Amino acid sequence: MTARAQTQEARLWRELVAGRRSIRRYESEPLPADTVERLIEAARWAPSAHNRQPWRFALLDAPAWKERLARAMGARLRSDRLADGDAASAVEADVARSYARIAGAPLAIVVALEMAEMDRYPDERRRRAEYLMAVQSTAMATQNLLLAAHAEGLGACWMCAPLFCPDTVAAAIGLPPGWEPQALVTLGRPASAGKPARRKPVAEMLWRPEAAK
Repeated sequence: MTARAQTQEARLWRELVAGRRSIRRYESEPLPADTVERLIEAARWAPSAHNRQPWRFALLDAPAWKERLARAMGARLRSDRLADGDAASAVEADVARSYARIAGAPLAIVVALEMAEMDRYPDERRRRAEYLMAVQSTAMATQNLLLAAHAEGLGACWMCAPLFCPDTVAAAIGLPPGWEPQALVTLGRPASAGKPARRKPVAEMLWRPEAAK
């Protein structure tokens, strides 16, 4: 590859990363099976702790399963927020938004992790570190999936709600034993461009230690 071609490829990758948006409204057309396979293929090439690849993906493309999950998560959301003392009208509006986003997407992917192949330690400190490495690995696989979806011209949205009700998610769709829900990704042909991107300046998130004296 020539230097000019490398520069152009690097620019295209920067545009891909910066151009991705969270898209929550989709056209109704289903996604082709080969497109979905490419997304999972991209996800599985993410880096992972010890190369154990702890990520797992449950594909929900049938309306009945999406609706079942949306209703179960909505019921849990309603219960939790009413217990917090939130106004019933606000709670119902939130539940309705959640239901529409999940049930209305052509495809929903429950992203989970499995600890079976991760290292085991006798102490809590290292067990916690090992678990966090699996969480980070699964998040990186999800980022690959999101970028691949954007490259395919698809819209996608990463929803972290399953972290608040992992037992509800697992029971609603019958996840295999040991699969711990981490996120829910909705996908489809975008029906909107999404909100304008906002990012903090690099200077606000960058720090270097002072030179050693």
